[in-house]
Amino acid sequence: MADRGRMLATMSEQSTASVNEYANVPPPDASLTGEVLGIDVGGTGIKAAVVDVANGQLVTERIRELTPGPATPEAVLAVVVDLVHRLEITGKLTAGMPGGAGFPSVIRAGKAMTATQLDPSWIGAPVQQMLEQRLGRPMCVLSDADAAGVAEIAYGAGQGQGGVVLLLALGTGIGSALFVNGRLVPNMQLGHIEFHGRDAETRLSSAARTRRKIGWRKWGREFNELLACYEAYLWPDLIILGGGLAKRFSKYEMFLKTKAPLLPAALGNAAGIVGAARVGANVARPS
Repeated sequence: MADRGRMLATMSEQSTASVNEYANVPPPDASLTGEVLGIDVGGTGIKAAVVDVANGQLVTERIRELTPGPATPEAVLAVVVDLVHRLEITGKLTAGMPGGAGFPSVIRAGKAMTATQLDPSWIGAPVQQMLEQRLGRPMCVLSDADAAGVAEIAYGAGQGQGGVVLLLALGTGIGSALFVNGRLVPNMQLGHIEFHGRDAETRLSSAARTRRKIGWRKWGREFNELLACYEAYLWPDLIILGGGLAKRFSKYEMFLKTKAPLLPAALGNAAGIVGAARVGANVARPS
């Protein structure tokens, strides 16, 4: 019995350590107050704004710069620091205000585990710690698609939706976020499943459609095949399409036939900023 007790205690400790590797995401019905910095780092652009987390509204202009190439840690951080400084000048971003950042990577314990949209030198980098040091404020980091999903579940197209909700962010890649009864399953990488012999996002992201020079009909029909795969794997109760292609939904909506309801994201390109800020609201504020 003593051995079993020690084993169960060890398993509990391991489970706690594993849980603590991920951002503390507020439930979608959690009532939050205050203003929080939101940053959305993407493969094409880097955006930032101050967000009122009570309603998900931006309280500053959303400012954006292109993601540098090559997107090394120093180059990306320099752009982030510049954006944050510009927000500080407005007086809306105050000293010590906490922040959240969506980052195009699997994030565990604040570190980047992948870098498909950025320079490989990001792999293993302590992103959260680097941002806190460079910005001089408490920060929380999560996957950029997860951040967009958090926003849509709390304030947007998924608000009040129970069951299984899948968000797909169609941009430079195909990001994905999965929620079960409002709780995030972190770091889903559904854009990297094999589709027609390749990573799905290399054929069907917004960037891939442009690179392949295909029209909405061909793209929509192929994308519908991919959606059928996701439905077979996950049986979602709702699918939300976000990212840059969300605003073009009317161009390809007629080619998509799904079992689950299919909606464009309500918050558009602000979703990543808003979701990152909502998660950042949980970061301890300095006393």
